[in-house]
Amino acid sequence: MPKRDKGARPRVSPPHTPPPGTESEAEGADDEAGASSAAEMGTYKCCIFFTHKFAIDDTTTPEDVRTLFSRYSGGSPYMGPDDLRRYLANWGGAGGEVAEQIVDRVLQDRSRTPRFGRPALTVDDFMHFLFSEDLNPPLRHSKVHQDMNAPLSHYFIHTGHNSYLTGNQLSSDCSDVPIIKALQLGVRVIELDIWPNSSKDDIDVLHGRTLTAPVSLIKCLRSIKQYAFVASPYPVIITLEDHLTPDLQAKVAQMVLEVFGDMLYYPESKHLQEFPSPEALKGRVMLSTKPPKEYLEAKGGTIKDREIEHQFKKGEKEEAAWGVEVPDIQDEMKVADRNEDDILFRERGLDDDDEQKTCKHVAPEYKHLITIKAGKPKGALVDALKNDPDKVRRLSLSEQELAKVASNHGPNIVSFTHRNMLRIYPKGTRFNSSNYNPFLGWVHGAQMVAFNMQGHGRALWLMHGFFQANGGCGYVQKPDFLMQTCPDGKVFDPKADLPVKATLKVKVYMGEGWHKDFKQTHFDTYSPPDFYVEVGIAGVPLDSVMRKTKAVEDNWVPVWEEEFAFPLTVPEIAVLRVEVHEQDVSEDDFGGQTALPVEELRPGICAVPLFDHKGHKFNNVKLLMRFEFT
Repeated sequence: MPKRDKGARPRVSPPHTPPPGTESEAEGADDEAGASSAAEMGTYKCCIFFTHKFAIDDTTTPEDVRTLFSRYSGGSPYMGPDDLRRYLANWGGAGGEVAEQIVDRVLQDRSRTPRFGRPALTVDDFMHFLFSEDLNPPLRHSKVHQDMNAPLSHYFIHTGHNSYLTGNQLSSDCSDVPIIKALQLGVRVIELDIWPNSSKDDIDVLHGRTLTAPVSLIKCLRSIKQYAFVASPYPVIITLEDHLTPDLQAKVAQMVLEVFGDMLYYPESKHLQEFPSPEALKGRVMLSTKPPKEYLEAKGGTIKDREIEHQFKKGEKEEAAWGVEVPDIQDEMKVADRNEDDILFRERGLDDDDEQKTCKHVAPEYKHLITIKAGKPKGALVDALKNDPDKVRRLSLSEQELAKVASNHGPNIVSFTHRNMLRIYPKGTRFNSSNYNPFLGWVHGAQMVAFNMQGHGRALWLMHGFFQANGGCGYVQKPDFLMQTCPDGKVFDPKADLPVKATLKVKVYMGEGWHKDFKQTHFDTYSPPDFYVEVGIAGVPLDSVMRKTKAVEDNWVPVWEEEFAFPLTVPEIAVLRVEVHEQDVSEDDFGGQTALPVEELRPGICAVPLFDHKGHKFNNVKLLMRFEFT
């Protein structure tokens, strides 16, 4: 059967129209149009001389929806604004719109005029409201609602890795375009690798010792200034991986000051004893870097063009990465703990001795602008997690290093992140710009879990879903248990057995929109698709699980009506995973996905819009689901 081109965007669909089966009750032409829509047929070739016709079913109103309507309308066939207001009060509201506005909007969408001049909803109107992603979204908050006055170390921060790359880590172009896209998504930490240009008189951004084509630093800085606050007013942190000589560092300092001016924040004191808050840094840009050493220690070689293909294992191409399942973090820690060898792909950081040797080479005007200082002390990884009461800093660990130290020293990591910043970055073998399980970082309090935003795949879906929380501003406050120290000095242990705090019940009613966003033969040449839904939890190992509905055969508007229960030990950082697939005899086709922060799910029945495998929202594809906490 034909498969979807993994690199293609879904075709542009016409503007949203009311779902089939909720036809207008207006007279004349509207009734005929509704009947025509309900009778719409899909014709498929069957053998050489025959065709087979399938009707696109009406949108069925679930019995649960009819029961709710009857309860709040008092048994009347019409629900007025007062009735709807009572429903909204009991089920968490609907995007802040008042009941009268919702009634007017629904009637307008469905081209209905109020009976006897009094606006009221029928059961089909109520179904239209519940299945509207604009009026009835799945999350309770669309704006910032958390306290933003705590130090930066109290927040998870939406963080990018090698933000300038357009594709793979070895041969793709460097550009300001992926930086712009990341900022538009709400990413708050942008990473730039800065190197001398070919003539050694200016600064380029590129992935060093690879075949990536460079982009100028000044172009990247100007784009960051232009797009820094289009998605969020909270601070942008530029992480510089510095490979410059002192004269070029001084040039960077001049560039940064000229581009950002008063937007740039840097402290007067040499070291911060506490990081400022996101609220205090609204509209500001900060620099973070580790001390430079590349010009003092020229280690390693460059990657030759003929070597690049050998760096990609079978199945590791950029377009293949989306289908890989997110690894279990317990398995990751076990593997890392068994590996007694030195970790090969470490961030090019400094130990204390190196920092002392190179401090005299750092341009003072450049050093003065660095707000979040970083480095890696000498010795064992666990020694890097010691707190300094006189200053705060940033520590960077690869995903492998984190897994290794977390296997035996989880509480040390949690304690370090109370005051200091911990940045986790992808291992060096992720040449295809894939990503890792972010929960290994989050459950240990790591603020900056750095991801390749230019890639795609299940791990990145989780990242996007997690940071929908708190209005999508890029800063999510860490739960209290990650910030508390008990009277006996103990902190949260991520490996401890925890009791179930809550149970999330998820009911999947139905879905629609595929026949508008996909070609008729996209999923199957000879018949309509056979959709099923996978739904589950991503989070700590005890909570992580995926369940599956039955497949509904030959139907563009599938109805499942299946319910699942998910016990949660750490609901504060859990993410609800939803994927739709089309059942096939060879390989199942992909039909959409979304990921939602569990703590912000709105109880009740709601519309859940779906996204393609690259994270682009479909125009029409959505599910009707219900969430309940017990």
